[in-house]
Amino acid sequence: MNTNWGAFTTAEPALAKTVEERFATYTHHVLATLRKDGSPRTTGLEVRFLDGELWLGMMPDSLKALDLRRDPRFALQANPGSGTGMGGGDVRISGRAVEVEDEETRRRYTEEVEPPEPFHLFRTELTEVVRTYVEDETYLVLQVWRPGEPVRTLKRA
Repeated sequence: MNTNWGAFTTAEPALAKTVEERFATYTHHVLATLRKDGSPRTTGLEVRFLDGELWLGMMPDSLKALDLRRDPRFALQANPGSGTGMGGGDVRISGRAVEVEDEETRRRYTEEVEPPEPFHLFRTELTEVVRTYVEDETYLVLQVWRPGEPVRTLKRA
């Protein structure tokens, strides 16, 4: 099932708002991709939520872009910030990144974001969104969403 950010936002608006706020708190986040040998690679990345999509823009021929061209699976972790506060919780998005070659789509993105040229542009298809936070200084709470399913909430003492 191909689910973009807009479909997630429609299905689970409260969780989507929290996730967007966590990503908006800091500019740089951590992207995990898969190397040729299948081992993980983590790198810094800026992300954009525009027009119902979660966009990943990258420098030309960056290793992360080459990884995604070879194997589109990714995990994206919001920057937790300094200290241990993590206001709003810890959030992670997993899915597949699809490179955008369509000139009109790239032009609209460029007008809005003004990225350095040239660049790779990927839109995302979500497979999971997870928020982890502490409630009442007692419970570790996980909210897990997958396409076609309601949010599952798990509490651990």
